[in-house]
Amino acid sequence: MQRVETREGRPLSHGASGGPFLPYSGETRMNMTQVRVLVAAVVGLVVVLLYASIHKIEEGHLAVYYRGGALLTSPSGPGYHIMLPFITTFRSVQTTLQTDEVKNVPCGTSGGVMIYIDRIEVVNMLAPCAVFDIVRNYTADYDKTLIFNKIHHELNQFCSAHTLQEVYIELFDQIDENLKQALQKDLNVMAPGLTIQAVRVTKPKIPEAIRRNFELMEAEKTKLLIATQKQKVVEKEAETERKKAIIDAAFLAREKAKADAEYYAAHKYATSNKHKLTPEYLELRRYQAIASNSKIYFGNNIPSMFMDSSCAVKYSDVRTGRKSSPVLSKEAVEPSGESPIQKKESIG
Repeated sequence: MQRVETREGRPLSHGASGGPFLPYSGETRMNMTQVRVLVAAVVGLVVVLLYASIHKIEEGHLAVYYRGGALLTSPSGPGYHIMLPFITTFRSVQTTLQTDEVKNVPCGTSGGVMIYIDRIEVVNMLAPCAVFDIVRNYTADYDKTLIFNKIHHELNQFCSAHTLQEVYIELFDQIDENLKQALQKDLNVMAPGLTIQAVRVTKPKIPEAIRRNFELMEAEKTKLLIATQKQKVVEKEAETERKKAIIDAAFLAREKAKADAEYYAAHKYATSNKHKLTPEYLELRRYQAIASNSKIYFGNNIPSMFMDSSCAVKYSDVRTGRKSSPVLSKEAVEPSGESPIQKKESIG
């Protein structure tokens, strides 16, 4: 068998048919490498194109699309969407409640003092139906034009019309509401669908010397308020004591009037009784007393009538005008042993 060698001196093997079996050449190996690179490049390009074309929109947002700089009329809702890569771009616009912060806003008062408000928070919400019109008129960064710039303008308008005392103390609680009303009034005309829910303004920063003066002034106001409250308490206590004295005086006057009335009634009653003590009236009372007795005994050996010795003594004293003695004998009451009726019969 004939031996075949290559130019490098290496023998070549023979195939099954007896012919020599030649290995791949260098050009063939290069073509295979280029194919692999090309396939990898195509696959990578497809991946890049898919990555650039597929995008996700979060809940509470709408996507607006630009193609060649022109705004497309079809916003997309939440979810995954596909667009032409490198030709079409999108911006996500929030349609739920959001808070925009405006920081370090300068403000000049009517007196020429420059103050700075550290932060102003504007809570707002954009209606989904108004997204296209607002983005077309004010771009996707509409809040910069409609909120940030308007905040600067409206706050300077407010400060320039009021003094530092009013802005920093007296009217500070009204700044929030004034800014909200001013913003909403302009938005109703310029951008219907954008609603301002609330505005929060932090305390302004004022020069340190003025701030110390305000603190001293507030301290003096606090002292004055405390003194005023103490004065009111003292006045209330004095008024209470005065009312109590009036009530006591009225009670004493009422009791005195009552006592005077009782004394006058007793005096008048005693005077009337004194005028009644005439001989005729006493005689009438005597007969009435005798007539009121239901038992009278008659006979030769018994008294003609039983009478209480004290009543007899009192009656005789009244008739004679003498004062009775504490101890009276029976003979003093009935000296003759005869009753008044027997005396009257004997006389008759």
